[in-house]
Amino acid sequence: MEGRTYDAAGVSLAAAESVVERLRAATESTGALGFGAFAGLYPLDDGRLLAASTDGVGTKLILARQRGRLRDCGADLAAHCINDVLTTGAEPLFLLDYVAANRIDLEQVAELVEGAAEVCRSAGVALVGGETAELPGTYRDEELDFAGTCVGLVERDRLIDGSLIREGDTVIGFPSAGVHANGFTLVRRILVEENYEGDDLLAPTRLYLDEVGALTDVRGLAHVTGGGIAGNLERVVPDGLRAEIDWDAWARPPVFDWLARHVDEEELRRVFNLGIGYCAVVADPGAALVIGRIVRA
Repeated sequence: MEGRTYDAAGVSLAAAESVVERLRAATESTGALGFGAFAGLYPLDDGRLLAASTDGVGTKLILARQRGRLRDCGADLAAHCINDVLTTGAEPLFLLDYVAANRIDLEQVAELVEGAAEVCRSAGVALVGGETAELPGTYRDEELDFAGTCVGLVERDRLIDGSLIREGDTVIGFPSAGVHANGFTLVRRILVEENYEGDDLLAPTRLYLDEVGALTDVRGLAHVTGGGIAGNLERVVPDGLRAEIDWDAWARPPVFDWLARHVDEEELRRVFNLGIGYCAVVADPGAALVIGRIVRA
Protein backbone atom coordinates (compact mmCIF):
# COMPACT_ATOMS: atom_id res chain seq x y z
CA MET A 1 0.00 0.00 0.00
CA GLU A 2 1.31 3.44 -0.89
CA GLY A 3 0.03 5.31 2.11
CA ARG A 4 -0.25 8.93 3.06
CA THR A 5 2.75 10.55 4.74
CA TYR A 6 3.25 13.47 7.12
CA ASP A 7 5.71 15.06 4.69
CA ALA A 8 3.19 14.97 1.85
CA ALA A 9 0.59 16.53 4.16
CA GLY A 10 2.93 19.48 4.67
CA VAL A 11 4.94 18.69 7.83
CA SER A 12 8.58 17.59 7.59
CA LEU A 13 10.01 15.89 10.66
CA ALA A 14 13.35 15.61 8.85
CA ALA A 15 13.54 19.37 8.33
CA ALA A 16 12.90 19.91 12.03
CA GLU A 17 15.68 17.48 12.94
CA SER A 18 18.13 19.12 10.54
CA VAL A 19 18.14 22.43 12.44
CA VAL A 20 18.57 20.86 15.87
CA GLU A 21 22.31 21.45 16.23
CA ARG A 22 21.97 25.10 15.30
CA LEU A 23 19.24 25.56 17.89
CA ARG A 24 21.26 23.62 20.46
CA ALA A 25 24.21 26.00 20.07
CA ALA A 26 21.97 29.05 20.46
CA THR A 27 20.19 27.83 23.57
CA GLU A 28 23.22 26.37 25.32
CA SER A 29 25.09 29.65 24.78
CA THR A 30 22.64 31.19 27.26
CA GLY A 31 23.48 28.68 30.01
CA ALA A 32 20.35 26.58 29.54
CA LEU A 33 20.36 22.85 30.32
CA GLY A 34 18.44 19.93 28.86
CA PHE A 35 18.21 20.91 25.19
CA GLY A 36 16.39 18.20 23.23
CA ALA A 37 14.67 16.84 26.30
CA PHE A 38 10.96 17.24 26.93
CA ALA A 39 11.59 20.11 29.36
CA GLY A 40 14.44 22.56 29.72
CA LEU A 41 16.21 23.01 33.04
CA TYR A 42 17.34 26.10 34.93
CA PRO A 43 19.46 25.84 38.12
CA LEU A 44 17.49 27.67 40.81
CA ASP A 45 20.08 27.07 43.52
CA ASP A 46 22.53 24.37 44.59
CA GLY A 47 19.79 21.86 45.32
CA ARG A 48 16.92 22.62 42.95
CA LEU A 49 16.16 23.11 39.27
CA LEU A 50 13.24 24.67 37.47
CA ALA A 51 11.85 22.55 34.62
CA ALA A 52 9.88 24.27 31.85
CA SER A 53 8.17 23.22 28.63
CA THR A 54 6.28 25.10 25.93
CA ASP A 55 3.96 23.50 23.40
CA GLY A 56 0.82 24.07 21.37
CA VAL A 57 -2.24 22.18 20.20
CA GLY A 58 -1.46 22.58 16.51
CA THR A 59 -3.91 21.97 13.68
CA LYS A 60 -6.14 19.80 15.87
CA LEU A 61 -7.76 23.15 16.67
CA ILE A 62 -9.16 23.37 13.13
CA LEU A 63 -11.03 20.08 13.42
CA ALA A 64 -12.02 20.65 17.04
CA ARG A 65 -13.54 24.02 16.22
CA GLN A 66 -15.55 22.50 13.38
CA ARG A 67 -16.87 19.77 15.67
CA GLY A 68 -17.48 21.93 18.74
CA ARG A 69 -14.66 20.40 20.81
CA LEU A 70 -12.48 23.39 21.70
CA ARG A 71 -12.76 22.73 25.43
CA ASP A 72 -11.00 19.40 24.82
CA CYS A 73 -8.16 21.29 23.10
CA GLY A 74 -7.76 23.38 26.24
CA ALA A 75 -7.35 20.14 28.17
CA ASP A 76 -4.89 18.96 25.51
CA LEU A 77 -2.66 21.96 26.05
CA ALA A 78 -2.48 21.73 29.82
CA ALA A 79 -1.98 17.96 29.89
CA HIS A 80 0.64 18.08 27.16
CA CYS A 81 2.78 20.73 28.88
CA ILE A 82 2.41 19.14 32.33
CA ASN A 83 3.30 15.70 30.95
CA ASP A 84 6.49 17.13 29.45
CA VAL A 85 7.58 18.66 32.75
CA LEU A 86 6.86 15.37 34.54
CA THR A 87 9.53 13.61 32.46
CA THR A 88 12.22 15.32 34.56
CA GLY A 89 10.75 14.11 37.85
CA ALA A 90 9.60 17.67 38.60
CA GLU A 91 6.47 18.74 40.43
CA PRO A 92 4.51 20.96 38.00
CA LEU A 93 3.75 24.33 39.56
CA PHE A 94 2.07 26.71 37.13
CA LEU A 95 0.94 27.19 33.53
CA LEU A 96 0.70 30.21 31.24
CA ASP A 97 -1.28 30.19 27.99
CA TYR A 98 -1.33 32.10 24.71
CA VAL A 99 -4.33 32.43 22.38
CA ALA A 100 -4.00 34.08 18.98
CA ALA A 101 -6.44 34.52 16.10
CA ASN A 102 -7.33 36.68 13.12
CA ARG A 103 -10.25 37.92 15.20
CA ILE A 104 -10.79 36.95 18.83
CA ASP A 105 -14.02 35.10 19.56
CA LEU A 106 -14.44 35.41 23.33
CA GLU A 107 -16.56 32.27 23.58
CA GLN A 108 -13.87 30.21 21.87
CA VAL A 109 -11.18 31.66 24.13
CA ALA A 110 -13.30 30.86 27.18
CA GLU A 111 -13.76 27.25 26.03
CA LEU A 112 -10.02 26.79 25.59
CA VAL A 113 -9.07 28.36 28.91
CA GLU A 114 -11.79 26.51 30.83
CA GLY A 115 -10.58 23.21 29.37
CA ALA A 116 -7.01 23.99 30.42
CA ALA A 117 -8.14 25.10 33.88
CA GLU A 118 -9.98 21.82 34.46
CA VAL A 119 -6.79 19.83 33.91
CA CYS A 120 -4.74 22.29 35.98
CA ARG A 121 -7.11 21.89 38.91
CA SER A 122 -6.82 18.12 38.78
CA ALA A 123 -3.02 18.40 38.70
CA GLY A 124 -2.71 21.04 41.42
CA VAL A 125 -1.21 23.44 38.89
CA ALA A 126 -1.99 27.17 38.95
CA LEU A 127 -3.09 28.75 35.67
CA VAL A 128 -1.46 32.10 36.38
CA GLY A 129 -2.34 33.97 33.22
CA GLY A 130 -1.14 34.46 29.67
CA GLU A 131 -1.77 36.48 26.53
CA THR A 132 -4.59 36.87 24.02
CA ALA A 133 -3.58 38.34 20.66
CA GLU A 134 -5.71 39.45 17.71
CA LEU A 135 -3.47 39.31 14.63
CA PRO A 136 -5.23 40.01 11.31
CA GLY A 137 -2.77 39.52 8.49
CA THR A 138 -0.90 36.82 10.39
CA TYR A 139 -3.83 34.40 10.72
CA ARG A 140 -6.50 33.77 8.11
CA ASP A 141 -10.21 34.18 8.84
CA GLU A 142 -11.40 31.87 11.63
CA GLU A 143 -7.88 30.57 12.30
CA LEU A 144 -6.97 30.01 15.93
CA ASP A 145 -3.81 29.08 17.80
CA PHE A 146 -3.33 27.97 21.41
CA ALA A 147 -0.01 27.43 23.17
CA GLY A 148 1.26 27.30 26.72
CA THR A 149 4.20 26.97 29.07
CA CYS A 150 4.38 24.86 32.22
CA VAL A 151 7.01 25.34 34.93
CA GLY A 152 7.89 22.81 37.62
CA LEU A 153 10.45 22.24 40.36
CA VAL A 154 12.73 19.25 40.92
CA GLU A 155 15.39 18.45 43.51
CA ARG A 156 18.76 17.78 41.89
CA ASP A 157 19.04 14.38 43.54
CA ARG A 158 15.62 13.40 42.17
CA LEU A 159 16.18 14.56 38.59
CA ILE A 160 15.23 11.99 35.94
CA ASP A 161 17.28 12.43 32.76
CA GLY A 162 17.84 8.92 31.38
CA SER A 163 21.48 8.76 32.45
CA LEU A 164 20.81 5.75 34.70
CA ILE A 165 19.26 3.66 31.91
CA ARG A 166 21.13 0.37 31.38
CA GLU A 167 21.03 -2.54 28.97
CA GLY A 168 18.33 -4.98 30.07
CA ASP A 169 16.03 -2.35 31.56
CA THR A 170 12.33 -2.62 30.74
CA VAL A 171 10.13 -0.16 28.85
CA ILE A 172 6.60 0.09 30.22
CA GLY A 173 3.77 1.95 28.53
CA PHE A 174 0.69 3.82 29.65
CA PRO A 175 -2.32 3.91 27.31
CA SER A 176 -3.30 6.98 25.34
CA ALA A 177 -6.86 8.21 24.92
CA GLY A 178 -6.41 8.16 21.14
CA VAL A 179 -4.52 10.40 18.74
CA HIS A 180 -3.94 13.09 21.42
CA ALA A 181 -2.62 16.29 19.77
CA ASN A 182 -0.03 15.26 17.17
CA GLY A 183 -0.37 14.32 13.53
CA PHE A 184 -3.55 16.24 12.74
CA THR A 185 -2.24 17.79 9.54
CA LEU A 186 -2.14 14.24 8.19
CA VAL A 187 -5.39 13.25 9.92
CA ARG A 188 -7.27 16.10 8.25
CA ARG A 189 -6.02 15.02 4.82
CA ILE A 190 -7.31 11.51 5.45
CA LEU A 191 -10.70 12.79 6.63
CA VAL A 192 -11.23 14.15 3.12
CA GLU A 193 -11.09 10.55 1.85
CA GLU A 194 -12.91 8.80 4.69
CA ASN A 195 -14.76 10.28 7.66
CA TYR A 196 -14.24 9.10 11.22
CA GLU A 197 -16.51 9.94 14.16
CA GLY A 198 -14.99 7.86 16.97
CA ASP A 199 -14.36 9.61 20.30
CA ASP A 200 -10.69 8.58 20.22
CA LEU A 201 -9.99 10.97 17.34
CA LEU A 202 -10.48 14.18 19.35
CA ALA A 203 -10.16 12.83 22.90
CA PRO A 204 -7.85 15.17 24.83
CA THR A 205 -4.33 14.19 25.79
CA ARG A 206 -4.29 12.10 28.96
CA LEU A 207 -2.63 13.53 32.05
CA TYR A 208 -0.07 11.03 33.39
CA LEU A 209 0.56 12.67 36.76
CA ASP A 210 -0.79 9.77 38.84
CA GLU A 211 0.97 7.10 36.78
CA VAL A 212 4.33 8.85 37.06
CA GLY A 213 3.84 9.52 40.77
CA ALA A 214 3.28 5.81 41.42
CA LEU A 215 6.55 4.72 39.80
CA THR A 216 9.58 3.60 41.81
CA ASP A 217 13.18 3.35 40.60
CA VAL A 218 12.29 5.05 37.32
CA ARG A 219 15.30 5.68 35.09
CA GLY A 220 13.76 7.52 32.16
CA LEU A 221 10.41 8.97 31.08
CA ALA A 222 9.15 9.76 27.58
CA HIS A 223 6.00 11.60 26.55
CA VAL A 224 4.87 10.11 23.23
CA THR A 225 4.13 13.06 20.97
CA GLY A 226 5.34 13.86 17.44
CA GLY A 227 7.91 11.26 16.45
CA GLY A 228 6.05 8.27 17.87
CA ILE A 229 7.06 5.81 20.57
CA ALA A 230 10.55 4.97 19.33
CA GLY A 231 11.40 8.53 18.37
CA ASN A 232 10.52 9.93 21.77
CA LEU A 233 12.31 7.18 23.66
CA GLU A 234 15.45 8.08 21.68
CA ARG A 235 15.39 11.44 23.46
CA VAL A 236 16.02 9.84 26.86
CA VAL A 237 17.97 6.62 26.11
CA PRO A 238 21.77 7.15 26.34
CA ASP A 239 24.08 6.77 23.34
CA GLY A 240 25.00 3.16 22.64
CA LEU A 241 21.60 1.88 23.68
CA ARG A 242 18.17 1.77 22.08
CA ALA A 243 14.63 0.78 22.95
CA GLU A 244 13.48 -2.40 21.23
CA ILE A 245 9.68 -2.18 21.05
CA ASP A 246 7.25 -5.11 20.93
CA TRP A 247 4.61 -3.55 18.69
CA ASP A 248 2.13 -6.35 19.43
CA ALA A 249 2.25 -5.92 23.22
CA TRP A 250 -0.93 -3.83 23.39
CA ALA A 251 -4.23 -3.31 21.58
CA ARG A 252 -4.47 -0.12 19.53
CA PRO A 253 -7.52 2.16 19.84
CA PRO A 254 -9.88 1.91 16.83
CA VAL A 255 -8.79 5.27 15.40
CA PHE A 256 -5.44 3.75 14.48
CA ASP A 257 -7.15 0.94 12.55
CA TRP A 258 -8.89 3.67 10.55
CA LEU A 259 -5.60 5.47 9.97
CA ALA A 260 -3.92 2.21 8.95
CA ARG A 261 -6.23 2.00 5.94
CA HIS A 262 -4.50 5.10 4.58
CA VAL A 263 -1.04 5.24 6.18
CA ASP A 264 1.78 2.67 6.00
CA GLU A 265 2.83 1.01 9.25
CA GLU A 266 6.26 2.64 9.26
CA GLU A 267 4.72 6.09 8.93
CA LEU A 268 2.13 5.31 11.63
CA ARG A 269 4.95 4.43 14.03
CA ARG A 270 6.89 7.56 13.09
CA VAL A 271 4.02 10.04 13.53
CA PHE A 272 1.45 8.70 16.01
CA ASN A 273 1.40 7.29 19.55
CA LEU A 274 -0.53 4.18 18.40
CA GLY A 275 -2.20 3.79 21.79
CA ILE A 276 0.78 4.41 24.12
CA GLY A 277 0.87 7.99 25.38
CA TYR A 278 3.69 7.76 27.92
CA CYS A 279 6.64 5.45 28.54
CA ALA A 280 8.89 4.74 31.50
CA VAL A 281 12.19 2.88 31.59
CA VAL A 282 12.50 0.87 34.79
CA ALA A 283 14.55 -2.00 36.19
CA ASP A 284 11.54 -3.91 37.53
CA PRO A 285 8.21 -3.50 35.69
CA GLY A 286 6.11 -5.27 38.29
CA ALA A 287 2.58 -5.68 36.93
CA ALA A 288 2.88 -2.79 34.44
CA LEU A 289 2.38 -3.15 30.70
CA VAL A 290 5.74 -4.13 29.22
CA ILE A 291 6.18 -2.82 25.67
CA GLY A 292 9.92 -3.23 25.16
CA ARG A 293 13.41 -3.46 26.55
CA ILE A 294 16.70 -1.61 26.38
CA VAL A 295 19.32 -3.25 24.18
CA ARG A 296 22.68 -2.36 22.66
CA ALA A 297 22.36 -0.07 19.67
